[in-house]
Amino acid sequence: MQLKGKNIVITGGSGGIGSLLAKEFSALGASIIVMDRVAPAGSGAFIEGDLSTLEGIQAVAEKLKATKVDVLINLAGVQYFGMADAQSPQNTALTYMVNLLAPVMLTQAVLPAMKERGFGHIVNIGSIFGSINFAHFASYSSSKAGLKGFSEALRREVTKDNIHVTYIAPRAVKTPLNSGKVMELAQLTKMKMDEPSVVVEQIVKAVINEKKDVYIGSPEKYFVRLNALLPRLVDGALKKNDLIARKLLEQK
Repeated sequence: MQLKGKNIVITGGSGGIGSLLAKEFSALGASIIVMDRVAPAGSGAFIEGDLSTLEGIQAVAEKLKATKVDVLINLAGVQYFGMADAQSPQNTALTYMVNLLAPVMLTQAVLPAMKERGFGHIVNIGSIFGSINFAHFASYSSSKAGLKGFSEALRREVTKDNIHVTYIAPRAVKTPLNSGKVMELAQLTKMKMDEPSVVVEQIVKAVINEKKDVYIGSPEKYFVRLNALLPRLVDGALKKNDLIARKLLEQK
């Protein structure tokens, strides 16, 4: 895809990955529209919005309907690390609202105009956790698994409309999304974590080359395939780290 002159909307575009992504796309000649709760540093088009409520998502969706969107990058996300039964109802709803419902509804908002123009690109940023569902990240993993499923189904649906759908699954990334406990877990389990620039590079390449699926990290991408074929084998492989995570969470 030629990026010059394309209008690219990035949800969560003021964050660590989003701000770098906006800068890279802008350098390639694209016009960037950042959607976030807070305005990004510097100038540029900005849509203020809150994806944590149904009303907030609908308000952003209406703004996108009035905007020419060539590429929609659903990047905004939240994460919960803890026991599934300890997650509050409010935080559980927030996780699915931001990670799954918002990307679906914002995609629905821009699709009609994309179909009318005969071109568009939806980019959903998922996670390796959406394919290898980790203990103590139950709502996060399942919300990203839902986003993966939505991406695949949508791709099949719009293939004749010349609309591309890309699902990108990073492994752990060094951003403020990770709590102190998550960072401690990463250290205890020797979890590999990428710099935001690594993920940004992969997203840009995926958009330019109109990739369908991108899994970032090795050996994670191979474990994704293994988990799809032999999930009970992966149960055993993850057991040690799961026990470390539980012990960490049980600490006062």
